[in-house]
Amino acid sequence: MKKHPIAARLCAVALAVVCVAGLAACGQSGSSSDGDKTIKVGASPTPHAQILNAVKDELAKDGYTLEVVEFNDYILPNKALENGELDANYFQHVTYLNDFNEENGTHLVNAAGIHFEPFGLYAGKTASLDALPDGATVAVPNDTTNEARALLLLQQEGLIKLKDGAGLNATVVDIVENPKNLKIEEVEAAQLPHHLPSVDIAAINGNYALGAGLKVSDALATESDQGEAAKAYANIVAVKDGNQDSEKTKALVKALTSETAKKYIDDTYDGAVVTVF
Repeated sequence: MKKHPIAARLCAVALAVVCVAGLAACGQSGSSSDGDKTIKVGASPTPHAQILNAVKDELAKDGYTLEVVEFNDYILPNKALENGELDANYFQHVTYLNDFNEENGTHLVNAAGIHFEPFGLYAGKTASLDALPDGATVAVPNDTTNEARALLLLQQEGLIKLKDGAGLNATVVDIVENPKNLKIEEVEAAQLPHHLPSVDIAAINGNYALGAGLKVSDALATESDQGEAAKAYANIVAVKDGNQDSEKTKALVKALTSETAKKYIDDTYDGAVVTVF
């Protein structure tokens, strides 16, 4: 049967639309496939992003491209992971992760422990712990778990005493003995190195100390890498619950626990970063 000219043109247009849509779908499928081989990880610049960049070739062996997104705080990388903007993050210890989930209703889990960064007390206006004057100011992180860690380190050095059982939940209200009448000043963790010159001493997270050029060998005191702190504060790869056994997670953990990663950490950080795998 002979088609009417208008009907024929309409059929041609429809066929063209179908073809274009088919090509677009094919293109989108290829793009999605490529995206599945990219692992997007949020990290603190030092040492986490550095360690990640050191294992890019390890991931490439398994066919993955690593994209490292740097963050300078402890909140945004967890929010980005919860929202699906990241495949994983690597910046925090497991105790902080658990506390963050409880406070924010997030669903993030520990995929693997990678390293421990000994927390340190660093000299500001006062050069040694013995020289601390009465009423000296000590800066500590203002987030719950890291403040407890700082207070436990101060207790370790005999500067304060915390009430029994305070442990990893300790805050300034749990100080029961303070013979030097130390003034505890709570500061956002990332700002502690910049704040150091204005206080007598400061308790600083390892990654922020490294980023500011502070050497763990110069710290007035550090946590033992053989104690409970090494377990409670091991830095981890975090993923959203349900992705613990994904191929991306397995590949990322494999790279970060490889001999390449261990050698890089041992050779680069001079004891400021210690592997736990």
